[in-house]
Amino acid sequence: MQTTHRPTIVITGGSSGIGYATALAFAREGANVVLAARDAEALERAAQACRQAGAAALAVPTDVTEPDQVQALADRAVSEFGRIDVWMNNVGTGAVGRFDQVPVQAHRRVIEANLLGHVYGSHAVLPYFRRQRHGVLINMISVGGWAAGPYAASYAASKFGLRGFSESLRAELADLPEVAVCEVYPTFVDTPGLRHGANYSGKRLRPPSPMLDPREVAAAVVELGKRPRPSLMLGSVAWPARIAHGLAPDLSASITRRIMDAGFRAAEPSADTEGNLFQPSTGHDIDGGFRHDRRPRAGAAVKVGALAAAALMLARMMTRSR
Repeated sequence: MQTTHRPTIVITGGSSGIGYATALAFAREGANVVLAARDAEALERAAQACRQAGAAALAVPTDVTEPDQVQALADRAVSEFGRIDVWMNNVGTGAVGRFDQVPVQAHRRVIEANLLGHVYGSHAVLPYFRRQRHGVLINMISVGGWAAGPYAASYAASKFGLRGFSESLRAELADLPEVAVCEVYPTFVDTPGLRHGANYSGKRLRPPSPMLDPREVAAAVVELGKRPRPSLMLGSVAWPARIAHGLAPDLSASITRRIMDAGFRAAEPSADTEGNLFQPSTGHDIDGGFRHDRRPRAGAAVKVGALAAAALMLARMMTRSR
């Protein structure tokens, strides 16, 4: 066993996107980094990049839908570095399409990866946190945990479920003040994730602007590891979406559906794909490349404008009711 005073960070989904960016950010801080994902080759490349950044890094191929593999990940991290200081449940995928046209096996897999994967990770690490009486559990959720996502029903179910799961854990661990459970809610992030997920819409998917740089999310997570807080919203649209949903969930979901319908009508055709649901992703970059795509899209102005209109209408309704 290698003992060290450096903090040890475990990141699932560490071979691309937010996970990869976060691993590098922690590596530059001098932490020990343990990376988990299904693709062993891509995972080792990410670990090597962390070593070049000055960290001790370990790649542990792991399928988070298999609880035994997740437990082995936690045990390996402790065996190698003596403790775990931050555990980041970061795996996330989706299946876009009309609910009844998406195969039920795809819905099940989304729930397994996004929700049960977080459950298994938390179950594996919390006994170590209890023994240490210290640790930070970070659940990467999404603004989709607050605002419903038409054509992504199982994704929404998993993210809403993660919010309740995290709140429950935080209450349960209140007697351990040095053990924190943190929720992160970013808006759209420019990662390969949208291309990695399943797509049964028949259309080429492109996220709306503004998109967050994955490195911005990574920097926020590193800060969260140092100074935990229960909930962190990231992105200019996050709070408007959360407020609109809180005031009028059906109205805000209806507006979102109209925006998505318009986007589908304008999008290029695309063949259906199950993406990375049942096999590892291909393409393991940090960036998705969408921010540099200059083709016109229904951007943030449309989305923010719709949310602002909804908020204004609700404010007028409330004023009249008084």
